[in-house]
Amino acid sequence: MDVNFMLKVEDAKAMDIQKALQAAGIKVTSIIEVHKDKGEEAAKAS
Repeated sequence: MDVNFMLKVEDAKAMDIQKALQAAGIKVTSIIEVHKDKGEEAAKAS
């Protein structure tokens, strides 16, 4: 069965997320970045 989830993470790369999920025994079929927020610090500097 395929199930879709949406995650919001800080300071992580797609490969890090995939490795963590696979280490927990979760088979990852794809990871898609849908939106990237500027961090609070970067937004204040702008």
